[in-house]
Amino acid sequence: MSEPAASTSSSIQQHLYSKRETIYPRQVSGLFARLRVIAALVLLGIYYGVPWLQWDGRQAVLFDLPERKFYIFGLVIWPQDFIYLTGLLIIAALALFFFTAVAGRLWCGYACPQTVWTESFLWIQRKIEGDRNQQIKLAKSPWNLNKIYKKSLLHSIWILFSLWTGLTFVGYFMPIDEIATRMVTLSLSGWALFWVLFYSFATYGNAGWMREQVCIYMCPYARFQSAMFDKNTLIISYDNNRGEPRGGRRKRDDHKAKGLGDCINCSLCVQVCPTGIDIRDGLQYQCIGCAACIDVCDEVMEKMAYPKGLIRYTTENSLEGNKTRLLRPRVIIYALILLTVMGAILFSISNRSAVELDVLRDRNSLYRETNYGLVENIYTLKVINKDSVAHEYTISASGIEDLKLEVDNLPVTAESGEVSNVITRLVADPEDLVSASTKVEFTIQAIDNPEIRISEQARFIGPR
Repeated sequence: MSEPAASTSSSIQQHLYSKRETIYPRQVSGLFARLRVIAALVLLGIYYGVPWLQWDGRQAVLFDLPERKFYIFGLVIWPQDFIYLTGLLIIAALALFFFTAVAGRLWCGYACPQTVWTESFLWIQRKIEGDRNQQIKLAKSPWNLNKIYKKSLLHSIWILFSLWTGLTFVGYFMPIDEIATRMVTLSLSGWALFWVLFYSFATYGNAGWMREQVCIYMCPYARFQSAMFDKNTLIISYDNNRGEPRGGRRKRDDHKAKGLGDCINCSLCVQVCPTGIDIRDGLQYQCIGCAACIDVCDEVMEKMAYPKGLIRYTTENSLEGNKTRLLRPRVIIYALILLTVMGAILFSISNRSAVELDVLRDRNSLYRETNYGLVENIYTLKVINKDSVAHEYTISASGIEDLKLEVDNLPVTAESGEVSNVITRLVADPEDLVSASTKVEFTIQAIDNPEIRISEQARFIGPR
């Protein structure tokens, strides 16, 4: 039996996942860089500041899960109001669709938490390690006292910043002053400590270590954004017709005579990109729309005395020489649906009652005849106090002539968030009943505040 023939083909290795190369984005200045800084400061200010605001002697914004109360300034949301949460999620999704259809990934570039915290971590890194070249040089240098000092200082500040972030996040669900005090005195309860550390670790890992990998591999938005793009969507694009063929030159050279385009191939647009892509290769899902490449390219064009806008916000139609239509069916439909849902939610909240009433008929018997020949129906009224303070209520009923209401204990009392079950009897003369089933209406009203009032309909059953 012959020996198996040795393979003459060369060994081929294919890696399904390439090792990450650390990206060191170059700092850039310009209009869009200033807008990103303003957006980051505003959003971080809101995030870290809101939990410390007070309203009527309590935390202004607090999602109190144990008590099942969501405080949003003067508004108290109960479990019965969770339909509003659904509405807010729908509004957020529609807003994302709308702005993506109009101007691409504005959310990713300016308001996404991953972008905002990554920019914050990068700012801290630049203050400690220096600019891009100094960071690269430090990373490649052997470990010495200077490198140990800078790396230790950097990660210590990152960790403290992350702990502050985690503590603030938990502060939206527990009183933040209590959490801060217990954190300092090392007496924080187990679950609270777990969630503080969990969100701190998430911030430290996502913004400090993974950065662009979160946007490229973990975020689902990058995968389906193209479904909302069309040729009229504003995107960040490189003008291939104007920039090619690219090549180096001196400022005083006549690049047109040399057959060169406006791109001098400086690669600064790649160096400033937080995800490390080359915008000159065309639209890519890794682009988060931060516009850093626009700012740095405009600086280069200005130094070369070329017109700005080699890289700019534009549309595919504009690049192809066609007219851009910002108002188009999908944008109009998104806007109309968004405005409709927002209007419905605002109207519902503005007309929301601080009390809720559920009426349940006694199902053991349809009706009962009294010793005086009258017809009696029994109901259980569930009175839900959705206000932040206790109230006493009166109950009335209407719908049948000379209808009598009998309640054992009046007024009805309900603490904030309490559900009071009230057994109620309605008594009517059979001669006043026009049919076997008559519509009646219960009304409850707070004694101390007549504006807190709600009515609920029910059926009164009598003999046929």
